Amino acid sequence: MEKSSGDAGAHFVRITDDAGAGGYEAFPDVTRLRNGDLYCVFYAGYGHVSAPNHSLPKGGRVCWMRSRDNGKAWTVPKILVDTDLDDRDPSVMETSDGTLICNFFTYIPAGDGRPATHYVHIVRSYDNGETWEAQPQLIQPAPDAKFACSSPILELPGGDLILPLYFSRQGRPTKTGLVRSSDRGKTWGDFTVIDADSEHEHDSEPHIIRLPDGRLFTTMRPCMCQSYSSDNGRTWTPAEPTGFQGHAPYHLVTSDGLLLCAHRLPGTALHISTDLGRTWKGPFVIDDVPGAYPSMVELPDGTIFCVYYEEGGGSSIRATRFRARADGIARARPLAEVAVDSRGARTARP
Repeated sequence: MEKSSGDAGAHFVRITDDAGAGGYEAFPDVTRLRNGDLYCVFYAGYGHVSAPNHSLPKGGRVCWMRSRDNGKAWTVPKILVDTDLDDRDPSVMETSDGTLICNFFTYIPAGDGRPATHYVHIVRSYDNGETWEAQPQLIQPAPDAKFACSSPILELPGGDLILPLYFSRQGRPTKTGLVRSSDRGKTWGDFTVIDADSEHEHDSEPHIIRLPDGRLFTTMRPCMCQSYSSDNGRTWTPAEPTGFQGHAPYHLVTSDGLLLCAHRLPGTALHISTDLGRTWKGPFVIDDVPGAYPSMVELPDGTIFCVYYEEGGGSSIRATRFRARADGIARARPLAEVAVDSRGARTARP
């Protein structure tokens, strides 16, 4: 295991530690909007699974925060969606027409003889994330399967949207795939399974990005197998192990052409490829906490802004900055740790 420069635990800030749902925050995703804002969505509840109870009658919820200064200060958390079920693992993206789309899934724990159930939904915002649709749209590509998601929708050249999914059918192994929309997300279909015949264990949490050469690329938990598509996700190469373990991978191609893969295990870690995934270097430790579910954007100064979570009681959302190089990462200056209330007043966190 390769160590990055500096102490892994000394270069982070907590951008939120209590969103009002029980003090447990997890599964963050961040995107950089066209106006330069950083927009972060995350799960808020009382634990890793927050089913409805007397203290939180609607269960876990999805919240959002915004930074207008590249992550130095953040608005206080607001509710994005809060159905009557446990709403979890959100991701967010902005389409080319300025619409924001948040995908997440609802979870019903097993009980009273029934298995656990989960359903994928999306909601949209037409005002840069200030307000969101009140009624989530169900995404159910196959009626006999249970679907979940953990990474954002990708817009392709030409406007098609693809949503990475993982799913299970009774008596069959869990698999990964995607569903496609050709009408800006109004309807979804063309369900595609990624390497359906593979014997490798890559059954969940795919993240799909477009590489500079036009191919699509994904890795999948837990063996961290990777696959490529040369036809916008309609067919995929056989999934092959990357050579390292990991959970909840997130990819980013930097302005220098490096392919980054952040993931859980060990702790919160990063692998780097200089050849678009043919070979990898790492892991480089971002933080020692085991929650992870990292998400990254590149800032105007070339540094990488990364959010992830802690796990355990009182889990918070952490953020850090670093510079990615072919041989590792270099820590950037720590971010300010402040919140901004609805009036724009800044408050330092203790």
